[in-house]
Amino acid sequence: MKIAIAQPTYLPWLGYFDLIDEVDCFVLLDSVQFEKQSWQQRNRIKTPSGLQWLSVPVFFRGRLGQQILDVEIRDINFWHKHLRAIELSYRRAPYFDVYFAQLADIFQTCSSGTAKLVDLNLRLIQWFYRTLGLLTKMVRSSEIGVSGKRCDLLLNVCQHLQADSYLSQVGSAAYLLPELERFSAAGIEVMFQHYEHPQYQQLFPPFCEYASTLDLLFNEGDRAVNVVRSGRRPALSPDELAVVGDSKANPW
Repeated sequence: MKIAIAQPTYLPWLGYFDLIDEVDCFVLLDSVQFEKQSWQQRNRIKTPSGLQWLSVPVFFRGRLGQQILDVEIRDINFWHKHLRAIELSYRRAPYFDVYFAQLADIFQTCSSGTAKLVDLNLRLIQWFYRTLGLLTKMVRSSEIGVSGKRCDLLLNVCQHLQADSYLSQVGSAAYLLPELERFSAAGIEVMFQHYEHPQYQQLFPPFCEYASTLDLLFNEGDRAVNVVRSGRRPALSPDELAVVGDSKANPW
């Protein structure tokens, strides 16, 4: 079985869903330390003036070391500003009316009580997943009872799920490559995702890469999954990655 492991990010980019689509089981890594101002709490949309950040306000002062699954949203009404920014940027997109109301419904689910960032991110990821028509099994690391740090955690997850192949994000190579012998000894082949960002119909030229998948959905509709898959290249072995270098690093 081939698996991939990644943190649940906010309004992920195209490569995130290609990674999900390439494997048999995708593990949402929500049981590791939260990183402030990371992709876990922010992403970008395309506006007339270029890419614009949308950041979810969260509690972090006095909570050093908190895990992703424990992070609370600081202002539960933040989503009004995010929806307004999205509406202003995409209301003239061909498929805006198809998806905007669905997106608004997801945000509204986090508008009362103690709202957690992971719940919002998972709802958004699952919505993208269904909308794109993906079929990969998804599980949360917090639900499978596996512990460890960095490579120990990754290896333990792979073994728990009886994986024989692990598809890694390129950004993990720095700490993963020195530990490859441990994966090989466990009978697990390690490969690295190779994704070339595709171009597609987009408002406000010139084309900008690395926007949220929202940008793709609003502009391409039911063609979006084919666009996502068009950026896929054969996965890189560790030796091939060393030749390619940092030029294939993903923006997560």
